[in-house]
Amino acid sequence: MSVSPTLFLGLILFLQFGPPGARAQNDTEPIVLEGKCLVVCDSTPSSEPSGNALGMSVRSGTGRVAFSAVRNTNHEPSEMSNRTMTIYFDQILVNVGSHFDPARSIFVAPRTGVYSFCFNVVKVYNRQTIQVSLVLNGHPIISAFAGDQDVTREAATNAGLVTMERGDKAYLKLERGNLMGGWKYSTFSGFLVFPL
Repeated sequence: MSVSPTLFLGLILFLQFGPPGARAQNDTEPIVLEGKCLVVCDSTPSSEPSGNALGMSVRSGTGRVAFSAVRNTNHEPSEMSNRTMTIYFDQILVNVGSHFDPARSIFVAPRTGVYSFCFNVVKVYNRQTIQVSLVLNGHPIISAFAGDQDVTREAATNAGLVTMERGDKAYLKLERGNLMGGWKYSTFSGFLVFPL
């Protein structure tokens, strides 16, 4: 006995969402079955070729964007980082799409969308408060502080979602304090959540 792909997809939709009209799916919510994304419904099915009987489009997964960088050495800040106060990373763990520039430690958005960022900047043997900001196009948008005077290592940590336009730049900046003693074990990561 063989089951047509249309019937199979209809069965999955029924099992996932119940009878027709029971609840609507927005244009970015994927249909997931056992961890596999099957389709993403589109609110503009008229843009599809006329042969699409289901009235939905299947979006390509080729727009994957993700990076993760770490500070692997404990060097003092360079003259360049002292001038710009940009926090630099010397090892790239992931750079899917190559949109993180390791030489400048800047992420450049390849497309308009919602991006997720997180950072963890460690201060070492430093009895002062540091403030670290995620900077978008020259403007700080998310900040974190580390200022406990009684610990040897402490991290300024934060995360958030940001809407970016194609070509927007994001990086970490030291807004207050210094990183004398180094910032080994610091991390900076981000990825595209979904395009807009």
